[in-house]
Amino acid sequence: MSAFEVSAIILAGMWAGAINTVVGSGTLVTFPTLLFFGYPPVSANISNSLGLVAGGVTGAWGYRREIAPLRQVLVKLAPASFLGAIIGALLLLVLPEAAFEAIVPALIALALVLVVLGPRINAWAARHHADQLTGGRLVVLLVGVLVAGMYGGYFGAAQGVLLIGMMSVLLPNGLQELNGAKNVLGLIVNFTAALVFLVVDPTQVNWVIVGLVALGAFFGGLIGARVGRLMPPWLLRATIVIIGVVAIVVLLV
Repeated sequence: MSAFEVSAIILAGMWAGAINTVVGSGTLVTFPTLLFFGYPPVSANISNSLGLVAGGVTGAWGYRREIAPLRQVLVKLAPASFLGAIIGALLLLVLPEAAFEAIVPALIALALVLVVLGPRINAWAARHHADQLTGGRLVVLLVGVLVAGMYGGYFGAAQGVLLIGMMSVLLPNGLQELNGAKNVLGLIVNFTAALVFLVVDPTQVNWVIVGLVALGAFFGGLIGARVGRLMPPWLLRATIVIIGVVAIVVLLV
């Protein structure tokens, strides 16, 4: 592994950790980077998920004040994220690698659409706040978090956009508080999926990649929590779209 490759993966991890904390979709940075250096898609995805756990920890810690008002809600939602992550991770391991290679371009394309439309989704959602999370709203949110967890356990890109969109519709909290909750739920999904990968098929884990991504993501999560909200959203979205398109091209060629 060359010094350039090591540096590129660490920087991608840092970038992904920051983007995950602020926006969600950091996988669209690290995953294409790993593909660019020739790592097999499934192994790259699993190793990337493990490495990004470090960024999830620091990102959630950075948003601890915003998370505080939603602790009771998170207690209700966490089991759905946990179960969804297990299902998604097992699907990744059970389905053949050819299926992953066929599905991921579509998932990336969907994620890019969500990233681009994220501001419009959130603006629309902000006009439909609920005062209380009870009954049908709770059931709908639990199902949505479960599905997002499955998606996150399988691949993960734009899981944060899905979560914020759903919570914006069904919870009365401000966007920064919802972003903090998103970081916690995303951390649960990544950590749970990582445990599943380690138990079921540890041979797919490239520990060098895990360490490099984790090193970058750890500091990226801190950066994202502190200064990420000052970054122009349009620049983050544009960068994610460009990298995502590269990933689709790499997978399809």
